[in-house]
Amino acid sequence: MIWLGVDTGGTFTDFVCRDEAGRLRVHKVLSTPQAPERAILQGIRELGLPLDRLRVVHGSTVATNAALEGKGVRTAFVTNRGFADLLTIGRQARRALYELRPRKRPPPVPAELCLETGGRIAADGSVVEPLTEADIVALRDELRALAPEAVAINLLFSYLAPELEQRLRAAVPEGVFCALSSEVLPEVREYERGMATWLNAWVGPRVAGYLQRLGDGLPGVPVSVMQSSGETMSATQAAGQAVRMLLSGPAGGLVAARHLGQLAGFDRLLTFDMGGTSTDVALIEGDLHLTTEGRIADWPVAVPMMDMHTIGAGGGSIAWLDAGGMLQVGPESAGAEPGPACYGRGGRRPTVTDANLLLGRLRPEAFLGGEMRLDRAAAERAMRPVAEALGGSLQAAARAVVDVANAHMAGALRGISIRRGVDTREHLLVSFGGAGGLHVCELAEELQMRTAMVPVQGGVLSALGMLVARPGRQLSRTLMRLLDEGDLDQRVENELARLSAQAARALGTEGIDMADCDQQSSVDLRYQGQSYTLNLPWQGAVATAAAFHRSHEARYGHALDQPVELVTLRLAVRGRGSDFALDRLSSEGKMPGPLFCTMPEGDEVPLFHREALPSGFELTGPAIIAEQVATTWVAPGWRCRVDGYGNLLLSR
Repeated sequence: MIWLGVDTGGTFTDFVCRDEAGRLRVHKVLSTPQAPERAILQGIRELGLPLDRLRVVHGSTVATNAALEGKGVRTAFVTNRGFADLLTIGRQARRALYELRPRKRPPPVPAELCLETGGRIAADGSVVEPLTEADIVALRDELRALAPEAVAINLLFSYLAPELEQRLRAAVPEGVFCALSSEVLPEVREYERGMATWLNAWVGPRVAGYLQRLGDGLPGVPVSVMQSSGETMSATQAAGQAVRMLLSGPAGGLVAARHLGQLAGFDRLLTFDMGGTSTDVALIEGDLHLTTEGRIADWPVAVPMMDMHTIGAGGGSIAWLDAGGMLQVGPESAGAEPGPACYGRGGRRPTVTDANLLLGRLRPEAFLGGEMRLDRAAAERAMRPVAEALGGSLQAAARAVVDVANAHMAGALRGISIRRGVDTREHLLVSFGGAGGLHVCELAEELQMRTAMVPVQGGVLSALGMLVARPGRQLSRTLMRLLDEGDLDQRVENELARLSAQAARALGTEGIDMADCDQQSSVDLRYQGQSYTLNLPWQGAVATAAAFHRSHEARYGHALDQPVELVTLRLAVRGRGSDFALDRLSSEGKMPGPLFCTMPEGDEVPLFHREALPSGFELTGPAIIAEQVATTWVAPGWRCRVDGYGNLLLSR
């Protein structure tokens, strides 16, 4: 098989192909945001890949963009009587605690689309209000009158009696997308469960339509999609699990970063993925850390996803001056159309990419391996109004734009690490994305870090991560039992067996045998009466309770003499991946000498082509390292060494 990893970004769609002989090829095309499948099909044509031997794994931004831009479909929300305002009320948390006149935000679901029905049960599973045939008929009539494109059904304590929601599904008109909370997120907390179910229904038809069009363009080709948790699932199943794709692309980058970091001998990483539109930052200490407290736009997303933070700072982020004359960068981006001014596609506003070009760090003749020549004159025209407003030269304005973008990214990196009590001075800063290598040295200095890495294929690392990722599922079910209950061990094992059987059915449709899968079980625990939980591996009730006391004291500074409550069981199942392995880089042969380019200040700086650098080669900054899909700026005071896999290891 020929394996193809694809990452659809806001500006570029990246491709990493591994052929039958194990050789890697990389490619980039401009994204087509209105129809992302077009860029994917274009890239496959340009790579000349035969469909009969092709397997595609890709990260999609369709769900992410639909949620961020508020472009979901008309969705009805169905819940128990008296709870129609559930998603509107939420947790009553204010965005700005001391804002005296908070701006009113529209509810996620308009009141006329919030429907009530019977079928209410209590926390112990007892029936409070039965679900009658009259309820089902009434709901069917309401849905026909409202004509929604999708329906989200979220009954109280639905994880205890999923059959009630399954009966209500029969009231949904044929052809209308339907999401059940007992299938999307069978866990406690009706608001978070309801939001996940609504998000799944709200963007689900968009995702399903996109995957259908992609499948039509690739007849007979097995297509998988990256989940936010870092595992892949088949596109046919992903169509109904849109909420699990909200961090689809960025998750691929973290999977690859961890893999390459381990190859380089590092397991404590601070990563930033700087693309054309945004920058994603994350902390990796050993294994990848998942969270169930993620957010997308203003909404909580309680399904497991990579613990990362995203800001609107990328190569295409637009520089502008606010009403007070302060320079701002982002969050608005030039995107793929028209793109930065220097792309020569009609962009007229200055971006971070234009600034790097004016500073000499991007070379017009070496961008994308020389396939796309940058227009310096267009970048100058775009930057001139900023320079005039700031009262300086074009280079000074460009320097200011880069400094502001760096400040945004450094703040995000601190938020994911230092503000959580993590000393990052001994961590490795890993930069990737098309623009990451241009900023890595300055960000490391800002964070007082002495080592950094620009991975091999760093400009397309998220696409590379699609080839590294393994198929799998993250399953959960709320149990709500005290750890000192006598039969708990057996009860937990029985529930884990049910989750394992559920995973076997899902993975079996992809031809994956559970005998080839790794299974990791964990539990969410808290002291009885608490609201928040800690997740720990399941080791049996006694050992897990002792581990919880230790973990609670380490996290919060104290342990309590209180009963420990098990809230939710979790099972992570991962199958075998594509057996992806990087070839080691040769250290033989004589490297051709560098080219020299003149910087705006008049200094001569060496320019190296990364593909020509052998293993063990060292250089000192300032220097530029160009490659087909990215550029690295080795700042003054930094040394660069090429390791055995082609990673650029930077030290200060």
